[in-house]
Amino acid sequence: MKKQASRIHFVSLGCPKNRVDSEVMMGVARNKGFVPTDEAETAEVIVINTCGFIEAAKKESIDTILELSQLKQEGACRKLVVTGCLSQRYAGDLEAELPEVDHFLGSSDMLKLGAVLGGQAPRVWVGNPADWVIAASDPRTLSTRGASAYLKIAEGCNRRCGFCVIPQIRGKQRSRRIDDVVREAEQLAAQGVLELNLVSQDTVAYGRDLAPAETLAALLEQLVKVEGIAWLRLHYLYPEKLDPRLLELLRSEPKLLPYIDMPLQHAAPSMLRRMLRGGSTDLRGVVRRLREQLPDAVLRTSFIVGHPGETQAEFEELLSFVREVEFDHVGVFQYSDEETCTSSQLPAKVDEQTSAARAEELLALQRGISHRKNEARVGQRLTILVEGSSEESELVMVGRHAGQAPEVDGVVYLSHGPVQPGTMCTAQVVSATEYDLLAEVQSSDVEAATSAESELAPGTSARAKPARRRGRVVSLRTIS
Repeated sequence: MKKQASRIHFVSLGCPKNRVDSEVMMGVARNKGFVPTDEAETAEVIVINTCGFIEAAKKESIDTILELSQLKQEGACRKLVVTGCLSQRYAGDLEAELPEVDHFLGSSDMLKLGAVLGGQAPRVWVGNPADWVIAASDPRTLSTRGASAYLKIAEGCNRRCGFCVIPQIRGKQRSRRIDDVVREAEQLAAQGVLELNLVSQDTVAYGRDLAPAETLAALLEQLVKVEGIAWLRLHYLYPEKLDPRLLELLRSEPKLLPYIDMPLQHAAPSMLRRMLRGGSTDLRGVVRRLREQLPDAVLRTSFIVGHPGETQAEFEELLSFVREVEFDHVGVFQYSDEETCTSSQLPAKVDEQTSAARAEELLALQRGISHRKNEARVGQRLTILVEGSSEESELVMVGRHAGQAPEVDGVVYLSHGPVQPGTMCTAQVVSATEYDLLAEVQSSDVEAATSAESELAPGTSARAKPARRRGRVVSLRTIS
């Protein structure tokens, strides 16, 4: 009798860049003959790709490790593997304090999982974070649904923001060559991917570290030529380097979505200087120029509240900025004091209660702005990328319009029409909430777009056009 393949369960914590790393490890496991399962209780091997960015993420990682380690006694688990940023940052401490874990790998050790699964690896095998960046030749198994995928174009970061540990964990910026990024984009398109979300730590700085240097604009000029890709979305564009060539591409190329994700972190110049984020850039002027040149642009940003030294006056300046600019999407984080960061040495700490209150006040302000902006979309006909059934009901399908990035923005609930996951349709917005829209399907492009599998059990397949079959999508437990 043929031996049954071993089952493996993956958990990915943190950002989309971590998710790409998890998908590479899923590809490594697949090549080793392992079968992925979303039921942790039945898996012989469990892999947890951790986040170690801020205190809340570290706690979530530790809690997840302890939770799943119980399955070594109560389930089928015979090997527990911890990878990623937390083990890169605290390998020695974790080795001593978590005897339940069989193997530790770091943030650039994704390909080493093959040796771990083959039984030829030491318990702690955490390498130099600068040792690896994803390549088109690396194995990868997609976990995102709805014909959408992340495309990581660089690793690491050269910035030295006072609050951020990423350069310590991930190393200096290492950009991929344009031809390699394009090759992976072509591979993803051949699997039925319609939307590529470009991610890195500092996307606008892409290519500066290469010799000869490349630019983000040069990369995009090649990516828009990839057949089958309908949407290209850019994440993590710092505001001071949005050059004219890039803006012209965003204006003229229909595949390039006018979606600008700028992690500003604060608006008060004095606060930005304290964060080591400059403070001399005219942020209002940046936003004004973006809206003048890209009238349909959707703007997303993120802010940190409670950073050491943040006064009430500086927080009020941030509120005034958000009230005036009216971003489409805003993420808010409470400052986390990380011991190896410059900001942790600053005086005038902001207490937890004040920080939490400021976060809620900022979010409440943005909820009102988001609701008004969504209400303005009522009556509009939008192109929707269909993701699959909603979390609330399998009978309700959800998708996203061009102004909604996966997992961080709202969704569009679809009614009055048959639609298939991984296709595009046209829908008219009939109502709006603070974050989400309800729309009636007007026409479905099922025949024109490629069908994609949506949350299928491993080993099953969906019907697709013979020319381009969507690669098998594996369910991956993610914790952001």
